[in-house]
Amino acid sequence: MVTSILHRATGVVLSVGSLLIAAALVALAAGPQAWACVTGLAGSWFGQLVLFGWVWAFAFHLLNGVRHLLQDAGWGYAIAQFIRNSWISVIGSFVLTALVWVLVMFRGGVL
Repeated sequence: MVTSILHRATGVVLSVGSLLIAAALVALAAGPQAWACVTGLAGSWFGQLVLFGWVWAFAFHLLNGVRHLLQDAGWGYAIAQFIRNSWISVIGSFVLTALVWVLVMFRGGVL
């Protein structure tokens, strides 16, 4: 039940994040001053928190979506497997998010 609710919530977060990406692209097209505003906001603690949350939402939605696809194929319907796979989605999303952020930081930061 929790992973189902999280899947829906992360879908909403990804939709809002997509609008923010579109706004950032509009700012990039608007010129250096508008883009500097975007990079300043994204580089702030709040911007970093939003970016981290969006990456986690993406990772969870991806892994939980794969879990749903496997269940649609008929795998993992036993209660023990269902619970295990749900935990794999949750824990895996944090691992995947950490991996993405470590790689980003080693390559010179977010922006």
